[in-house]
Parts: sequence; structure tokens; C-alpha cells
Amino acid sequence: MSNAKSNPQTVLRPQDLLVLLRLALVRADESAPSYASLSEDLGLTASEAHAAVARAVVSQLAVKDIAGRPRVRLESLRLFVQHGARYCFPATRGPQTRGVPTGYAAAPLDKLVRAPAGEPPPVWPHKDGTVRGETLYPLYPTVPQAALRNPELHELLALFDAIRAGSPRERNLAVQALDERLATAEPQPVAS
Repeated sequence: MSNAKSNPQTVLRPQDLLVLLRLALVRADESAPSYASLSEDLGLTASEAHAAVARAVVSQLAVKDIAGRPRVRLESLRLFVQHGARYCFPATRGPQTRGVPTGYAAAPLDKLVRAPAGEPPPVWPHKDGTVRGETLYPLYPTVPQAALRNPELHELLALFDAIRAGSPRERNLAVQALDERLATAEPQPVAS
């Protein structure tokens, strides 16, 4: 019989990055969406969204304001996606299928990167997909539906996929595009 204690270490989960990217779209003068709204937007339960925010706060990727509303630390998120997230959530590929374009095959990179001749584009498998390509399994199973509902979120998720699965040139372009999208004013620090 082991006397080992459980490890209390907080570990980020894929849905946490999904929630953070959705919250990164909230402008400084807007209120963060409710957990019920996040769950509807992202295909999570409200408790999953709440737990994702809690882990993001512990990981210093988000803060809560005086009213308890989450705000993303945009610079921290940008650095995490650029330098760490692809190692935490590595790309997994699969067979050809019908799906939703991602990586270089989706906006905004689809205008900057020419698909290699004869290579199928990366897609998230989805029954309502419009493109046949190579499966790039999404960060979280609900990503295709969330992306189809929100084009801005689709762009951030596709940029993340280009960073984690793309060529060096695609990664560089994705980092530049991500920087542009996350360059909005950082929220004011919250008093402790």
C-alpha cells in the first residue's frame, strides 16, 4: 500500500486555451461573457468554463476584476501560444476527411500561404465541413462548432494550429498575425 499523496499541481487543459482565446476577443470596454454564454459559444458546460478560467487565473494567463469577471493577460497569452502551447498541446494528424479548414488553409493565412502542390489542406473533421483535407485534430472536440459560430475565434484557433503544426514560415506568419490580433490594449491591473 502506497503512502503517496496526490499532486496538487494545477495543469492547463486544452479547453482552457479555447476559453482564453475566446476571452481574448473581449475588448477592454466590454464585459466578459457569462459562464453560461461561454459554455454556449464553446460547447462546454458552464462548470467546465468556470474551471478553465480558474486554471487560467492560477497560471497567470488571466486575472479577475473587482467584480469577479475574467480578463485575459494578452501579453502572457501571446507568449504562451507562441512559445509553450504547441508543446503542451502538440499537433496530432489523421486520415483525409471532410472538415473545417485550419492552419494555413483558413483565414488569415490562406491569403499569405500557397498550399504545397498535391498536399491536402489541414482540416478539423466535421460533418458540416466544406473542404476535404488531412485531419488535424482540434485542440478540443468542440472547436469546429465554436469556430463556425465565431469567425474571429476561428482565426485565432487556426493561427494556433499553424503555430503548432505548420512549417517554420507558416509559424512565423501565424505569430505575426496573432500579435496583430492580440495587440489591443492590455486591461488595467486589478487591485488585489
